[in-house]
Amino acid sequence: MSTRLSGRFGRLWGASTVGALGDGLTVVAGPLLAVALTRDPIAISGLVVAQRLPWLLFSLPGGALVDRLDPARLMSATALARALALGVVAWAVLAGTPAVALLYAAFFVVGCAGVLFDAAVVAQVPVLVPEPLLARANGRLLAGRTLAGDLLAAPVAAGLFALAAWLPFAADAAALAAVAVVVLTLGGTRPATTDRVPLRTAVLVGLRWLWSHRLLRVLAVTVGLLNLTFAGTTAVLVLIAAERLGGAFAYPALLTALAWGGVVGGLLADRVVRRFGTTAVLRVGLLAEAATHAALAVLRDLVAACVVLALFGLVSMVFATSTSTLRQRLAPPDLLGRVQSAYRLLSTGGAAVGAALAGVLATAVGLTAPLWLGAAAGVGLVLTTWRALAAADQTTPSRT
Repeated sequence: MSTRLSGRFGRLWGASTVGALGDGLTVVAGPLLAVALTRDPIAISGLVVAQRLPWLLFSLPGGALVDRLDPARLMSATALARALALGVVAWAVLAGTPAVALLYAAFFVVGCAGVLFDAAVVAQVPVLVPEPLLARANGRLLAGRTLAGDLLAAPVAAGLFALAAWLPFAADAAALAAVAVVVLTLGGTRPATTDRVPLRTAVLVGLRWLWSHRLLRVLAVTVGLLNLTFAGTTAVLVLIAAERLGGAFAYPALLTALAWGGVVGGLLADRVVRRFGTTAVLRVGLLAEAATHAALAVLRDLVAACVVLALFGLVSMVFATSTSTLRQRLAPPDLLGRVQSAYRLLSTGGAAVGAALAGVLATAVGLTAPLWLGAAAGVGLVLTTWRALAAADQTTPSRT
């Protein structure tokens, strides 16, 4: 068997990376435009709500649709929907008639289409990649998205916005239009299921399957708790940087270190998993989570904090690659979209709660309280999941 990833996967990787760059442009340019229209904090924060709300509303039915429809055509249609919404924003800004309500509507459409697009990408990987190469493929996908969306998008978006406020949205629309064309060339991607039960029933089947699988259930709940505590840390990280690590420059430096660690982790994930095994990767990931929170709570040196976050970014990306690969290996092909969406809902649903809790704790107890809570939660998860994670190296793929 060839150890090289196919050209078809390369096109999927390119489409995902270009889409992530476009998403990053909009994530940066949207608030910049909103600030130019209003200084109301609630109105501006509503942009994030408009973009994230679709994950809560449509994640589960979106997974069912991915299992029913041709993933390539679905990715193309959703990319075009996002391009159209952002093209309208670009046109409105160019015409001098932008409005906060228009941004809300566009961001909501982009969020809804993104739910379907992301789920379809995950469902496509096992179709285009043989099972032994899944970890390599997932690592490349995650590394590409991190590099484009987290590292390149911010400076590009700021530069385009400085030239003309409509340019970042037009660039994102053009990138998504190109993505819509590229994914149609994947071919041969019809889903395994011809099931046409009611959508609600299909969603429940995916939820029940995930909950009945002990390892994936443990991972979904564990990652949900980790995301809750890390969302709390990121919510106060800007204050930690300003008050303990050297001021305004420290915050972007920390984020850049975290992102570069993630890029390296995505590229190394396959080798690390093959060398040490999935169980060891997952256990080290939990230990790294606890250690990172504790280190950030005590460090007052920016360079040391950047090193800690770079290492955490590396480890967490290998962890994320491993969990994604497990879902693709273990879920039946006709359930993968639903299992992926249910997993994402369980694993990311607590992020908003974590951010709100961090604000309360930091105000009532002290700035480092959310960090110590994260460290304690990490230790608790290590103790409670250590034995269950042994199954990660003993699982059998469900696909033939």
